[in-house]
Amino acid sequence: MKSKTDGFVALDFVSGPGAGRKIMNFARKQNIFTQGAVCDSIFYVQSGKVKITVLSNRGKEAVIAILGDGDFFGEGAVAGQPKRLSSASAFTDCVLTRISRSALLTILHQEHAFSDYFVKYLVTRNARFEEDLVDQLFNSSEKRLARILLLLARYGKAGKPEPLVPHISQETLAEMVGTTRSRVSFFMNRFRKMGFIEYNHGHMNIHNSLLNIVLHG
Repeated sequence: MKSKTDGFVALDFVSGPGAGRKIMNFARKQNIFTQGAVCDSIFYVQSGKVKITVLSNRGKEAVIAILGDGDFFGEGAVAGQPKRLSSASAFTDCVLTRISRSALLTILHQEHAFSDYFVKYLVTRNARFEEDLVDQLFNSSEKRLARILLLLARYGKAGKPEPLVPHISQETLAEMVGTTRSRVSFFMNRFRKMGFIEYNHGHMNIHNSLLNIVLHG
């Protein structure tokens, strides 16, 4: 998605290095930042997937999001949040742009095209959080799992969906769904037998027919 105003292409700002910006490569499972660290920058995913987790006071970790190409994270820095409220690590090999808080605030004030793009992203992300809450409160674990798999494949987002997504452990899926690993295993086997998902050399092929579970299951 590109937005252009007065010769400024919104995504040019996050696609290359510059003042307050740095292109960074992370290997799979490499830590990006940890919960409680200083919150002084925001990240943009150029390629790959990033796992966002939170750690409770009792030491229990929960996966709250798997982000992909075109996503921002760490946006609490924009509001002056002093410490990170979550941890981020590379779910796959990643190429990210790290943007300092000061550089982001400057460009938001100077370039309306990028400001419009960023605000739209945040509003859409907030709507996703509300949908996640409703999903957790009212839908069955089977529907929640189906929705998470479709989100991982980026169905419903601009551009083409990803037919193949990196294999994600059933433990991680159980954390995201809010159920047990055995229930996830049961539903994943059911989805596979119904032809909604396939396993292919360490990846999952997620068919849009899985929407039937979300809509009618």
